[in-house]
Amino acid sequence: MVHTTTSASIATGIIVVKTGILVLGGLITYFSLKAYRKTGTQSLRALAIGFGVITLGALLGGTFDFILGVDLATGLLIDAILTFIGFAVITYSLYAD
Repeated sequence: MVHTTTSASIATGIIVVKTGILVLGGLITYFSLKAYRKTGTQSLRALAIGFGVITLGALLGGTFDFILGVDLATGLLIDAILTFIGFAVITYSLYAD
């Protein structure tokens, strides 16, 4: 089932949630990177990269959908792919020495 239009309230909700993800994800990335710089621990570096990729996915998914006019499904796919990669990096960070 393909949806080609989105109601104004749904679009507003997506913008609000994506903005929240961008802010919180940016903060988590910043604090993880700050901890890495303080300790030099490679697992914290990987953690920062993982959260950064997830945050980037949320940003690009929303940007491509609303600003560049890419359909919602493509924006969602971009977001999902980058979220998957980010979680893979975070999982790696849990096992890195």
